[in-house]
Parts: sequence; structure tokens; C-alpha cells
Amino acid sequence: MTIADAWSETPATALLVLSDGSIIEGQGLGATGQAVGEICFNTSMTGYQEILTDPSYSGQIITFTFPHVGNVGANDEDIETVNMASDSGIRGVVLAAHITDPANYRATKHLDAWLKSRNLIGISGIDTRALTALIREKGVPNGVIAHSPDGQFDLESLKVAAAAWPGLVGMDLAKDASTTQSHPWSQTAWKWEEGYRESRGGRFKVVAIDYGIKRNILRLLTEAGCEVTVLPATATAEEVLEHKPDGVFLSNGPGDPAATGTYSVPMIRDIVEKGVPTFGICLGHQMLALALGGKTLKMHQGHHGANHPVFDHTTGKVEITSMNHGFAVDAESLPENVAQTHVSLFDGSNCGLAMKDKPVFSVQYHPEASPGPRDSHYLFKRFTDMMETAGAS
Repeated sequence: MTIADAWSETPATALLVLSDGSIIEGQGLGATGQAVGEICFNTSMTGYQEILTDPSYSGQIITFTFPHVGNVGANDEDIETVNMASDSGIRGVVLAAHITDPANYRATKHLDAWLKSRNLIGISGIDTRALTALIREKGVPNGVIAHSPDGQFDLESLKVAAAAWPGLVGMDLAKDASTTQSHPWSQTAWKWEEGYRESRGGRFKVVAIDYGIKRNILRLLTEAGCEVTVLPATATAEEVLEHKPDGVFLSNGPGDPAATGTYSVPMIRDIVEKGVPTFGICLGHQMLALALGGKTLKMHQGHHGANHPVFDHTTGKVEITSMNHGFAVDAESLPENVAQTHVSLFDGSNCGLAMKDKPVFSVQYHPEASPGPRDSHYLFKRFTDMMETAGAS
């Protein structure tokens, strides 16, 4: 398998060095230097800026399977990271084609300049199809991405760094991705010719636990009629309940759920036991499963993209979803009082759960659709309906 781009005769200014010692040459873009991480692939055709600012990708080098990335440029609005002090934690980006000049009325920067401003290293001009096939066959590898404009690299040190990196298993990355202080959120979803707007208050008081939460999740909670307060990943049950919430939201985030769960699972368990309506997604879904007695596992290649079909057992419908996760809930480990509500039609892995005796549910995917299809927006209404029912009772 040849991963280097055969049509490029330009000397390499960037390398992707895999943990097995393989070296892939290409052209550098974005920041210079080197970074180590887990190499995954994303099948989305649009929304690369939202992907590159999603904290759930912390510790990862993203390979885009769609060849033309960067054509619409970048701007200051389509950023999903809430905690700007921590940035997104992404280690690098791998592209097939070189970036062309932007052609979009909302663009304010060339993607190359935007990557530099965020200290993100990129490599282009490689066969991303071959790299994707390699990941599908052997699983996600660790690796180093390096960019040096003069083409000079210490290959041995790069190989050592790639081989020595321990990987994401056992890593708690949510603390770094999370906000450090509580704060309110009032921005609503983007609308044509209006942009982002401000909410004037909501019917339901919701505490959102930030494990690396995305802005559009908060916008859709606000749009659904919630008055949102964001709390850090390390918040205790007492700190959550001080806000007297009608509901608690458990966000997406990076890293191993078992590692983050050492401090978050006790809080989640206490909230659930008190009967507070709870909605979790992605990492929040995984840690909810742990709090309920389930287990999580590392996936072979993970799910990363905006075209993942999921079957909803509660409605009998199929929805196309946006996913970004390398860990999953082991459905066989769920206790009797927890039902599996959603499954992936790609591999049958668990994509949702709900308690049979309490107002608690979660999904593995990203229903906020940033980027991605909007099939799953109904889940935010399901959450508000649950809070309304709990309040009435």
C-alpha cells in the first residue's frame, strides 16, 4: 500500500510517522513543529472548521476522507470550542489535496492562516484513502505529525515519540477541555440573515456539565426553552443541586470515560438517584452508563463522521447522525433497569440508553448537528418534555 501521493514531486516539508515506524511524506501547512496523537479518519464532506474545534477530538490527528478541505476558508463564528483558554486539543490535520483560496462570503481567513493562528499542524498531498484503509484494517494507530519548511527532520526521534506515546486509554482529557468556572449561556442557534441571537430567558433551568461541550449544543438547549448554566467537569452533586435545576445535561468530551468517570460518575449517580431529569451525549452517555453499572470499551477504529445511520427503537425510525467517539458502551453490560434505545446500523454498537424507572436517557452521537444532519434535533424536545412531565408530577 502506497500512502505517499505519487503525483507530487515536491520535496517533503511534512511527515506523518506511525507508531510502527512507517513514514508518510507530504507538504506541510499550518503551524510548524511536531505533535503526537491518535490518528483517526472523519468521513464528513462539510463542516471541517467545526470538526477542528470540537474538543472531543483532543489528543487526535484527524484524517479527512473528503479530498477538498479548506475551500470555504475559515471565520470566527463557526468555532465549537467553548473554553477558548484550552483551545480544542486537536493535534493535527491530514488532507489529500492542497488547500485552495477560499470561496465563501463568510470566510475571513485562509484555512492555512487559521491553522497557524491556532497552532495546528497540517500535512497535505497524501493518499488519505490508503491511510483510511490502513486504519480500518489495523485499528487507529498512534503517530507524530511534523512540519518543517526546510524539509529537515530527525526521523529516529520522531519514530521514538510515535512508539512511546501511550494512547488515549486511561487518559482523562475532560479537565483540560472543560471550563474552570460556572457561567450562563444565552446564545441561540444561527439563522439566515440574523446570525446568532440572544435568548431572553427560558422555561426550564438546566445545568450543563462541561466535559468539552460544543457551542451548538448549548445553543439548541437555549433554543428549546432552557435557561442554561454551564458547570466544570469536576462539579459535585451538591454544586449542581445548588442551582435547583429542572434538568442536568452531560456533554460530549475527549478521552477515556473510565478515567474521567473517577470523579464524574459519583456526581452523576447522585443526580440520577435524586430523580433529576438527565440527558447525556457522547462522553456524557458513556459516563452515564458507567454510573448505572455498565461498562465501556475502546473501539477498533471509532466512529467519526456525519453520515452514520442509527436505529431508534423508541420510534422505529432511522436517523442519519453525526458521530465522534473512539470508546463505546458495552450494551451487554447494561443492568435490567436500563434499556438500549439506539443502535448503529454500521456495526450494531450501542448508541443510546434510557432508564426504565427514572427520567434519564442518553445517546452516543451528536444531535446538535454541527456539523451534520439535523435528524436528531428531536432529542432536545424529548429532554424538555421529560422536564415538563417531572415538574408536573
